[in-house]
Amino acid sequence: MSQTKESSLFDAPRSGSNAPEFSVSEISRLLKKTVEETFGFVRVRGEISECKYHSSGHVYITLKDESSVLAAVCWRGQVGKLSVKPELGMEVICTGRLTIYPGQSKYQLVIDGLALAGMGALLKMLEERKKKLAAEGLFNADRKRPLPYLPNVIGVVTSPTGAVIRDILHRLADRFPRRVLVWPVAVQGEGAAQQVANAIQQFNALPESGEVPRPDVLIVARGGGSVEDLMPFNEEIVVRAVAASRIPVISAVGHETDTTLIDFAADVRAPTPTAAAELAVPVRDNLLAQVLDDGLRLEQAMRRGLADRRERIALIARAFGDPARVIEPLLQRLDEKTERLTLAWQGFYRRCLSRTVEAGAKIRHPRDVVQLAAQRLEHLAHRVEVAWREGHVRRQNRLENLGTVLAHLSPRAVLGRGYALVQAASGQVITSRDQIKRGDHLRIEFHDGARGAVAEE
Repeated sequence: MSQTKESSLFDAPRSGSNAPEFSVSEISRLLKKTVEETFGFVRVRGEISECKYHSSGHVYITLKDESSVLAAVCWRGQVGKLSVKPELGMEVICTGRLTIYPGQSKYQLVIDGLALAGMGALLKMLEERKKKLAAEGLFNADRKRPLPYLPNVIGVVTSPTGAVIRDILHRLADRFPRRVLVWPVAVQGEGAAQQVANAIQQFNALPESGEVPRPDVLIVARGGGSVEDLMPFNEEIVVRAVAASRIPVISAVGHETDTTLIDFAADVRAPTPTAAAELAVPVRDNLLAQVLDDGLRLEQAMRRGLADRRERIALIARAFGDPARVIEPLLQRLDEKTERLTLAWQGFYRRCLSRTVEAGAKIRHPRDVVQLAAQRLEHLAHRVEVAWREGHVRRQNRLENLGTVLAHLSPRAVLGRGYALVQAASGQVITSRDQIKRGDHLRIEFHDGARGAVAEE
């Protein structure tokens, strides 16, 4: 019993069974090979319910219909080659191959090509994109700018080999020749949208005063075609480039009945490329005629203005009469005033002269004034000299008297009479015996000199 239990825990060959044994990797490889060989090329129609652009550049998509879903992937190298950029909600037809992703045990479609599933799906996608861009304000009327009346430089974004550029250049030459800068681009097919957007951005990046001048207006143009042919001008990258342009843009894509999304973002829509050239410049002959007509009208207006002014002056002159008759009495009054002023001035001059003479008689001659001042100065100088001499004599006598008194009062005056002056070594005069101790050195001054001495008891 225990042996039966133990043997059931392990797998063992069974008699009469030929079922092969596979590892997980082996069965995954076999399934992958079977699926890829069976479904090496398929076309799958469905609605994009999930769309994820990975940082690696790959795009991961989930397709769905009424009852099922299918995972799909488009590798980075193939994404740029797709004619339609995958977006959520699109109904598309994907071409590619089925494979199995062993890491998650699921099958998926590797997309090589992607197209919209019919015109209805395309128009639905365009309508959804139009609503999205309009909600962002890219189509608002207040963003649109007026075109310059007569641009110096016109930039054209179009194919360099088509009839469109020839039509534009021919129409510009007929109306008003201007400098034209053509930025050649592909106008349909793979990479066309990126080229058109790049051309618009590069035109805007040109410096205003560089070697290649920046255009004053841009024309984005191509001829007519199917909806699929015009798809590059419906791409978001182109619409956003037109909306962001600082240079006014004329959209001229397709024929009059064709409509693309850049028509809504452009500042002006032209029904045809030729019409875009007509919108860009006026007719030179018409402009010259207008200038001549304006000049003639201006001349006529000036003539009428001068005639009106002459007539008004004549009316004013008749109203005022002859100016000479008005001025003559004024001239006579002026003569009278002038004569009276002259007489008044002469009288005033005579009175001033008389007063000056009278005042001069009362004023001393400067020579007399100077002579009198010199006499006074000489008298004062004599008095000063006498006073100085008397004072000097008094001061000299006083000094002599003081010297005599000092000589009598000087202690050295009595030395000649036998007295002596006793001083201590410090120079202090000894006036009492109490000031001397035994052994002190003394200085005794006589009238004819001094001697040193030592005090004894």
